[in-house]
Amino acid sequence: MSEAIEVYEVEGRTFPPPAEFAAQANTRDRSFYEEAEADYEAFWARQARELITWDTDFDTTLEWNLPDAKWFVGGKLNITANCLDRHVEAGRGDKVAYHYEGEPGDTRSITYGELLTEVKKFANVLKGLGLQKGDIAAIYMPMILELPIAMLACARIGVAHSVIFGGFSADAIIDRCDDAKAKVIITADGGNRKGAPAPLKHTVDEALSRGAETVENVIVANRCDLDPDMVDGRDHWWHDLMADASDDCPAEPMDSEQLLYLLYTSGTTSKPKGIMHTTGGYLAQTCFTHKYVFDLKPDTDIYWCAADIGWVTGHSYIVYAPLANGCTSVMYEGTPDTPHRGRFWEIIEKYKVTQLYTAPTAIRMFMKWGTQEPERFDLSSLRVMGTVGEPINPEAWMWYHEHIGGGNTPIVDTWWQTETGGQMITPLPGVTTTKPGSACHAIPGVFAELVDNDGKPVSVGGGYLTIARPWPGMLRGIWGNPERYLETYWSRFEGRYFAGDGAKIDDDGYLWLLGRVDDVMNVSGHRISTTEVESALVDHPAVAEAAVVGANDDLTGQAIIGYVILRGTHEASKELGDEIREHVGVRLGKIARPKTVIIVPDLPKTRSGKIMRRLLRDVADGRALGDTTTLADPAVVAEIAAGAAGGDED
Repeated sequence: MSEAIEVYEVEGRTFPPPAEFAAQANTRDRSFYEEAEADYEAFWARQARELITWDTDFDTTLEWNLPDAKWFVGGKLNITANCLDRHVEAGRGDKVAYHYEGEPGDTRSITYGELLTEVKKFANVLKGLGLQKGDIAAIYMPMILELPIAMLACARIGVAHSVIFGGFSADAIIDRCDDAKAKVIITADGGNRKGAPAPLKHTVDEALSRGAETVENVIVANRCDLDPDMVDGRDHWWHDLMADASDDCPAEPMDSEQLLYLLYTSGTTSKPKGIMHTTGGYLAQTCFTHKYVFDLKPDTDIYWCAADIGWVTGHSYIVYAPLANGCTSVMYEGTPDTPHRGRFWEIIEKYKVTQLYTAPTAIRMFMKWGTQEPERFDLSSLRVMGTVGEPINPEAWMWYHEHIGGGNTPIVDTWWQTETGGQMITPLPGVTTTKPGSACHAIPGVFAELVDNDGKPVSVGGGYLTIARPWPGMLRGIWGNPERYLETYWSRFEGRYFAGDGAKIDDDGYLWLLGRVDDVMNVSGHRISTTEVESALVDHPAVAEAAVVGANDDLTGQAIIGYVILRGTHEASKELGDEIREHVGVRLGKIARPKTVIIVPDLPKTRSGKIMRRLLRDVADGRALGDTTTLADPAVVAEIAAGAAGGDED
């Protein structure tokens, strides 16, 4: 990795915390970093005791036997008591937990007291169906309030949940339910997507007709009035079960290491991995990061994480940390362009949102649509803006800063993974001077280090991103496969967790994430990150979004192929493609100049917004296209393939 070309930086631009913001920030100096550096176990122990209510205090902060960690050993707590009961008992039961906004425009605000009642009732529903501590429940739902209710009800009684993203296929349900031996699937008839109902119960039925044999019951919430088939004795309507359920369900204290959930990450060549997260350490890290990274003021803030709960971002920063920290959140069902392209900004204006947490993919899409959309709405309530999911290119960072944040709102660019449980590398908005495109530094109590091929630390330049010490929210293994856990995460560099990502550290000690190391191209022996080339492409004023892949090349080993979407009124032409291609050469050097720039109408994205570069590589290499069923718009790939017959090269 040390040969990787420099990340393109927005030259000379740094952004210290605005003075007015820093003066009232939850943390405004480096004392957290100093405390954690001196004794990181004591630092995390203090955070755990300050942020969490324990039924039994822990006696040991950390037991570490690589690769197995136990945090806050001997401690007992119930995560739903931390999320709900303690706020109600403190007299805050009338505080709104979620302002819910459905895609069709239906709304509901649910208080902490109402949410607690619903959770207790649904926990009794699960117990009535025979679920008990140690069992696993699969949840396959749209973004409706029943989803966090189901998760919290599971956690209340020690049932681990395994949430399956609502855009996944029947095969994904089968894989996950078979591996987890799930006893129940909690689903809905459908969910609203781009103005029309998307059926879900039908997909569950398909899965159960071919597999998932351990599933005994299916619970169905009615969201879209789709009138699905219901199998007698197996399928149950949510509202029927809840009508007779008692709201008496005390929160049972759980061990700090009680399994909270499984969340499966897709493997490209093997079965998905069931990432295991437990209770105490996970809650401590997510609460800490949520409070200090977003500078949360729970009495006054309206916080919005615009992710899907089907991903880890939604688990940590829509459900568990926001509720445990007692804040009011916005939860939105649909897409950013339904019924119009200003929907996000309309929601921010309506609820006076103070924190927005979204993905660079969405920001680049907003850039493509133009500034006229956000300009129609009042976004002055925003205090902190976050990004998550992938490295953000500097140009998208600057657009976000100027057009959404008004030029004076701190941006926290966060790096973390399903496996890490919570944020790991990010600015603290009252402390950190930010650089556009850099996630800046590891949080206090997390020790991120770059190493070279031999595992030796890299102080400046490119390297492999590793974590040198255990952290509270870390995964506790891969479900049912400890050997795979050791091999996947701990075998590449001795004594270190290897994240699978490459990064660069600059002369000031700032970290620049380069994406997955398997997204590094080898061009004539030079290792070039797709992220840095994509950033250079988007730096051209005509380009709204870009994706880069390496294609097989007899001469250079791999050749860089760039796919770009144009902004606004720019029109595709060979001359513009040449100009964009040369622009990359100027920015990064000729070795990083794409062999071909293909101007496309759109990019192949999953329903979560991830670009499927595998399909772009298939197009570039002329291979038959693989599975496209998880794409938001499968027709896009055919359009790209049809337009890729041409090309421009030296």
